[in-house]
Amino acid sequence: MARILITSAIPYINGIKHLGNLVGSQLPADLYARYCRARGDEVMFICATDEHGTPAELAAKKAGKPVAEFCAEMHEVQAGIGARFGLSFDHFGRSSSAQNRALTQHFAGRLADEGLIEEVSESQVYSHADGRFLPDRYIEGTCPNCGYDKARGDQCENCTKQLDPTDLIEPRSAISGSTDLEVRDTKHLYLKQSQLKDKLSAWIDSKTDWPVLTTSIAKKWLHDGDGLQDRGITRDLDWGVPVKRGTEDWPGMEGKVFYVWFDAPIEYIAATHEWADKTGGDWERWWRTDKGADDVKYVQFMGKDNVPFHTLSFPATIMGSNEPWKLVDYIKSFNYLNYDGGQFSTSQGRGIFQDQALDILPADYWRWWLLSHAPENSDAEFTWEAFQTDANKDLADVLGNFVSRVTKFCRSKFSEALPEGGVYGEAETKLIGDLTTKIRAYEAHMADMEVRKSATELRGIWVAGNEYLQAEAPWTTFKTDPEKAAMQIRLALNLIRVYAVLSAPFIPEASAKMLSGMNTLDTSWPDDVDAALQALPAGHEFTVPEVLFAKITDEQSAEWAERFAGTRD
Repeated sequence: MARILITSAIPYINGIKHLGNLVGSQLPADLYARYCRARGDEVMFICATDEHGTPAELAAKKAGKPVAEFCAEMHEVQAGIGARFGLSFDHFGRSSSAQNRALTQHFAGRLADEGLIEEVSESQVYSHADGRFLPDRYIEGTCPNCGYDKARGDQCENCTKQLDPTDLIEPRSAISGSTDLEVRDTKHLYLKQSQLKDKLSAWIDSKTDWPVLTTSIAKKWLHDGDGLQDRGITRDLDWGVPVKRGTEDWPGMEGKVFYVWFDAPIEYIAATHEWADKTGGDWERWWRTDKGADDVKYVQFMGKDNVPFHTLSFPATIMGSNEPWKLVDYIKSFNYLNYDGGQFSTSQGRGIFQDQALDILPADYWRWWLLSHAPENSDAEFTWEAFQTDANKDLADVLGNFVSRVTKFCRSKFSEALPEGGVYGEAETKLIGDLTTKIRAYEAHMADMEVRKSATELRGIWVAGNEYLQAEAPWTTFKTDPEKAAMQIRLALNLIRVYAVLSAPFIPEASAKMLSGMNTLDTSWPDDVDAALQALPAGHEFTVPEVLFAKITDEQSAEWAERFAGTRD
């Protein structure tokens, strides 16, 4: 039994996320966690809400609520949506937790002790009306490149040009709208990542099994241009982890907080601490190599935009502390999921978001389509036509049809119990061989976190059962050889249990329905396919389950496409 630590990139608190966020981190992480548990591994699956930083304050202000209250409410919303999608977190924490505050301050103190923190004076925009320095995202104005009048101080959303606040024409505070701004000097703490460049480079070079997407992004940040740069880890904000050196005050840093990208990855550790405080478990055996974490395999899942922070900044924090913390072993990164020829857009109401998706269809429809089209090697695109076609074909016509035909035929010709009689022939032996080959391939792809290949192999396993039914036609055999038909149906009913076990990481709700219909709690993995197809004996009672997957109609697909089209550029 292996010990597997799995973390999914933590979603930001400022709103409900779209389907691209789901398939880029949380959903494939859940797939892997469920698979590892099914194979008997000890799994710790951790996620949280990322609650600090400028967007949280702005979202809370827009909602007319104190930021702490807003974050608490949105945490419950995101946790609820995750549960409805079947995300099997061991703990879904909060980066605003006391545990994360203490750990973030601890790491800052350790980095300072190791000579890796530098105090730097820099110029920032100060708003007299707001009585505070404004981070780049708090400043709005007209883009000098395209003339868009709501460009932010870090980037123009319209033309995507990278900006500095001083580039903006007629800049104003995004908080108050005031134009009474001036540039002032302020001091901040910088993590001297450049001193860790060689160590980070050697570590990344040693990860020869990582996806090309992951290593290429990391190496680009390490070596392109001026290479890895020192990074500011503090901000002039009210909401965040107060700057301290361990438990001591940090002179000159009063009223400042740590930058969200410094404290957010530390929440992976802190969330496990939260889990331990809640359950009485031992979080250190997952995170400290001097406390047993040396035998843990640590896997991270994330979208490609998060890769630089997880391959460089967070490892720099861990390495720089010079303490025995667990470093990630494997980073599974994903490209983007686009929506119907463009991008998801919250502001334009374009695309379908997670709560909306669950309002129109059960989670398994989304889980299956998103995972089977996971953007692993390139960006992927969601279209309603593809979604309807694939869901109907794979879920309704292949898997659902198999379960329905077998159970209903048995009930009508025998009873609601596995029938007796008959012995395997050539067709059954061939099916067992084919299934064995396909299941071993499925296991290999799942172990390697090759999501689309795993889905393709699972679909092939479903198809094999249908092809067997079509070729052997027990409904025809029954007319001349009822005993042989009984054997064929008994095998097929056992295959439903096997399908439930194999499919659970992808479609857990449908898997549970199949197991319930088969009246069994036996979730043993089909290491021996022959034995697995005899797990339910003759005479074992079952019930015909409800339709697993209703087909999506043309009318539904067209209506949803129109509803979620939003406004186009």
